[in-house]
Amino acid sequence: SSPFQASGYTTAIVQFASRFTFGSSPAMSRVIIVGGSAAGASTAARLRRLSEDVKITIFEKSGYVSFANCGLPYYLGGEIQLWSALTVAKPEMLRSRFNLNVHTGTEVVSIDRAAKVVTVRALASGEETSHEYDELVLTMGCDALMPPIPGIDRAGHFTLRSMEDTSAIEAWMATKHPNRVLVCGGGFIGLEFAEQMRVKGIPEVHVVELAQQVMAPLDHEMAQYLH
Repeated sequence: SSPFQASGYTTAIVQFASRFTFGSSPAMSRVIIVGGSAAGASTAARLRRLSEDVKITIFEKSGYVSFANCGLPYYLGGEIQLWSALTVAKPEMLRSRFNLNVHTGTEVVSIDRAAKVVTVRALASGEETSHEYDELVLTMGCDALMPPIPGIDRAGHFTLRSMEDTSAIEAWMATKHPNRVLVCGGGFIGLEFAEQMRVKGIPEVHVVELAQQVMAPLDHEMAQYLH
């Protein structure tokens, strides 16, 4: 069967769970979830509520699971002061409360759909192992769009999608003390980050957006209040 991809994850989780039968014996069913952020952790928790016996394994490339993406700008701006406040659920809690096998710092490098086997690599050691599954859920999210323009890879250019991104920006700001910030992208995170840079006291903050308005989900007339 095809791997299930959770996109628009709340609806997707319900759809996936409604078709999931756990095979003839729940105790023998194995679910592998690739990606341990909001969609992956929520899917795992939902499946555990449906069955106490199914074996659920999460592989997450980064060092964190189920963190508060929307809180990242507010941490950098200082409104959220504790790093720990960004982590909604730690791997240890998911293991103890939901009996999940959670592997952080682990990248899925290949999927054999015919054999129903994934190969993963532990980033710290480079060791590769193979794991069989009955159902596979892909919840990796997406990468930030990096415009293909000269100089995009220079020092001081960042994306903001992960805890690691946040750490990198925080370290840069602490040592470089920037006076000007350019934010590429006028969506939720972009505007929140721009606002927080002003809260932090940076005197010059610019937002650049490719579309004709910021906040694409809003009607054009409503977006004008933000321009």
